[in-house]
Order: sequence, then C-alpha cells, then structure tokens
Amino acid sequence: MTKAEKIAFTIDKLQELYPEIPVPLDHKDPYTLLIAVLMSAQSTDVRVNKITPLLFKVADNPYDMVKLSIDEIREIIKPVGLSPMKAKGIHGLSRILIDKHNGEVPRNLADLEELPAVGHKTASVVISQAFGIPAFPVDTHIHRLLYRWGFSNGKNVVQTEKDAKRLFPEEIWNDLHLQIIWYGRQYSPARGWNLEKDIITKTIGRKSVINEYYKKKKTR
Repeated sequence: MTKAEKIAFTIDKLQELYPEIPVPLDHKDPYTLLIAVLMSAQSTDVRVNKITPLLFKVADNPYDMVKLSIDEIREIIKPVGLSPMKAKGIHGLSRILIDKHNGEVPRNLADLEELPAVGHKTASVVISQAFGIPAFPVDTHIHRLLYRWGFSNGKNVVQTEKDAKRLFPEEIWNDLHLQIIWYGRQYSPARGWNLEKDIITKTIGRKSVINEYYKKKKTR
C-alpha cells in the first residue's frame, strides 16, 4: 500500500466506525468546554464529567467563577487531581476573560494560549469543538496511533501535530482527531492491546511495531 492508500484506508475505516462522533467532555458552551478540557489534564474524561456538574452548578460562567475563592474551587474539583494548579488556573483565566475579553472565550489560539493553565492542546480542542475552526489537538492516543500507523516518527506531540496537519485534509481535522481518540481507546490502547482487534494497525501499521507486538506475545 502506498502512503496515500494507507491514509485513505484509515480515514474510511474511522468514518465507518464513527459516523456519529460523541464529544468526550460534557459542556454547554465555550466556557464550560474550556474549563472541562483544562480539568482533564492527567485525568480521565469519565472522572471530569462527574465533577464538572458540581462545579458548574455553582459557577458556569466567569463572573460567577471569580466570586469563588481558589480554595473553594479546589475543594470541588479535588477528585480530578492536580487541583491546586487547576483551581488557580480556572480562577485566573476567568478573571482575564472578564477583564480582557468581555467575559467571552476568545476564538483564536494566541489569545487562548495566553490564559493561565491553557496550553496548545487545550486551546486547539476549544477552537475546534466550540467554534468549528480547523485544528488538530494531539493527545496521548493520537500521538501513539500516528506512530503505530507510520504517519509520524513519534518524537514529540509538536511533530505529530505537524505531520497530521500535513497528511490529512483540513476539512476533516475536527472530526478526525475525535475519531482517532475513540479508536485508540477502543481498539488500540497503550495497555491490554490486542492487535487482532486493531484492524487499522494490523492492516497499515509500522512493521517494527507489529513485529515487536508478536515478539512480546511469544515471550509471555
């Protein structure tokens, strides 16, 4: 298979598996999405989705959020982990949104990345999922799969994002990054990986990855 054929196969298979794409984090607007994505760092979406309703019941907009102290926010979000840093970030970015952006979440990467505790990946998720602006946020699943599929060298997420944007058509970025995430969770996880169920990697995957998989399987 040529590289172009591998890309086409991957896109077709993902679209077949996920014609309707669920958004991993529950939210109702750009602000609640921003907070949920920030909270998801080194946590699971399931855990975040249990805690955000408790936080948003008290404050679901920056004006109400700044009325809470950092300690009050931290107490609510403690189960998601890294709560001191995240609480400080949530309070700080809410204040900046009020002071600099009329309480609105900005629609561009540069302004989003200036907010406390908001990195490039978080900003990319917000502009793609909240505003429909093409972006390709790279999480651990996408980073792992693009290496397994031979589409990126896996050195770092910055390179993986560049490779993804170069290889895949811009008009499908927003759907595709979510489809890859769901595929990674269901069929190509980091742990407990069963290559027989992972049709994309089995069909077009990097030979060294596939060989290593079978080598490890023999030694078990």
